[in-house]
Amino acid sequence: MKRSEIRVCVLRVGGTNCDAETCRAFTDLGVKAETVHMNDMVESRNLPSYSALVVPGGFSYGDYVRAGAIWAKEISAKLGPELKEYAEGGKPILGICNGFQVLVEAGLLPGFTGISEQPESALGTNVPIGYYCGWVYVRHTSQGNCIFAKSIPMQKVLRMPVAHAEGRFMVTKENESSFLQVLHDNDQLVFRYCNEDGNPANGRHPASPNGAFHDIAGICNPAGNVLGLMPHPERAYYSWQLPDWTRLGNAMDYGDGRLLFESVVRHLKEKNGRL
Repeated sequence: MKRSEIRVCVLRVGGTNCDAETCRAFTDLGVKAETVHMNDMVESRNLPSYSALVVPGGFSYGDYVRAGAIWAKEISAKLGPELKEYAEGGKPILGICNGFQVLVEAGLLPGFTGISEQPESALGTNVPIGYYCGWVYVRHTSQGNCIFAKSIPMQKVLRMPVAHAEGRFMVTKENESSFLQVLHDNDQLVFRYCNEDGNPANGRHPASPNGAFHDIAGICNPAGNVLGLMPHPERAYYSWQLPDWTRLGNAMDYGDGRLLFESVVRHLKEKNGRL
């Protein structure tokens, strides 16, 4: 499969943002990416025709009830069978920020035993409480399972921005140890908040922008084809998006976010046998 034959669907509803930036990132890699409204997808039932699906950031339906909850229920009710087949068929699904919240609420993540009817984890209110927008560091902690991180060196520290009020990854207190053990055993722990030198944030603000359990910034499902993360790679794709781009000058063309998009594009090419 040539890059130009790869089709990426960036799904959106009212309140979504970053869909244009996400499409632009894929387009820069020679991939055909398009924004598709949820209503149009439900009407066309065209999900199987896409090589990859992205649920982007934003504030879907105003984040009423809780972040991502309404859109997750809509997706489950209107696209449940198609989405289940899509995910279980190994096709890539990426949830960024609000998209991560949607994937958790819809039961696609962590996905220990497939798509669950009820959320197995949550993305709760930030600690300290409030909306936080800023640049953070995350360390790549997976061992090669996640298709969105295969082009990222192990233990590499990435710099990307976050912008959310509900990004604190959490599970019930009594299940924390067993939950974390399963994440490690399945190689599902993909990104952890850290300091610039790569040391764990240990929940300390601002290195950890939300107080997430075990500094978790992103996880994938056991198969590695579904990834959710709170940082925005599409906002760190080009070097000129970085906060210190004027000091960097022409030292680099791209930011760290490009690595995630390049990883999935490479995966799709390799999967179809043409490198």
